[in-house]
Amino acid sequence: MSLDLYSSMFSFVILMILVLVGVAFLTLLERKVLGYIQIRKGPNKVGFYGLLQPFSDAVKLFTKETTYPLKSNYLVYYLCPMISFMLIFLGWVVCPFIWILMNFNFGLLFFMVCLSLGVYSIMVAGWSSNSTYALLGGLRSVAQTISYEVSLAFLFMCMLSLLSSYSFLDFIFYQKFCWFIFISLPIFFMFYVSLLAETNRTPFDFAEGESELVSGFNVEYSSGGFALIFLAEYSSILFMSLIFSVVFLGGNLKSFMFFVIVGVIGFSFIWVRGTLPRYRYDKLMDLCWKKFLPCSLFLLLFYFFTMMMTSVLIF
Repeated sequence: MSLDLYSSMFSFVILMILVLVGVAFLTLLERKVLGYIQIRKGPNKVGFYGLLQPFSDAVKLFTKETTYPLKSNYLVYYLCPMISFMLIFLGWVVCPFIWILMNFNFGLLFFMVCLSLGVYSIMVAGWSSNSTYALLGGLRSVAQTISYEVSLAFLFMCMLSLLSSYSFLDFIFYQKFCWFIFISLPIFFMFYVSLLAETNRTPFDFAEGESELVSGFNVEYSSGGFALIFLAEYSSILFMSLIFSVVFLGGNLKSFMFFVIVGVIGFSFIWVRGTLPRYRYDKLMDLCWKKFLPCSLFLLLFYFFTMMMTSVLIF
């Protein structure tokens, strides 16, 4: 038992290191892609073609002076970025890797719980700094995230009606001969837009709307606190890209092509940021509650009755 525990802890540490390296180069990819979209070079001075730029940024962020607002609740203020950072890595452990780090029958529910708990860290981070702009950014982010979690849960339930299982491993088994994107294309597009909103990415980056909120809930953070929030956001982009690939695009983690697909989806997050303007906040909520929610409910009923009729015809 102790050997299994040690091997699981070692696997988790290796996973954290690899995810952090992936996040470092995802930030470099973002700055390069945005540079070429805007007809400029992007980082190209530190190292060969700017390859060492992420490590330079990390050294700069973690060696800066740590400040905190005078009237803030400083203990909660310091803990929130760490909690946000750890919650993302708790979600990573249920991904269906080859060595199966911590997969169990209710992995999808565990993923939704980790996703929901991330709301509290953003809300409390905005509140604890005792700043009006930070509080407004936190409240907007909470409203946005909770709204799109509802539609995301219904879209997951559509896929679960096809699987009759809560395990991510079953997504791999059931897509051996046909990817789910071919039988659920509307869910594919709605799921992608919901992931953009969940990760606070353009055109739904209202928590960090610089033109309205002076960078939102993280406006008072500097040094390590800001770096941890930054790492949590970009690791969640990688995580959502991986989940998206597992649910709709085969999810065969033994294939190199799968990781190419994950990279393409991560690139699409950046591409959207470079091309689309920010949505208006009322249009964001209108899209969720008046468009996505009725559509996802209708699709859930459609898939449920389709599976019921199929089971009746078989038996």
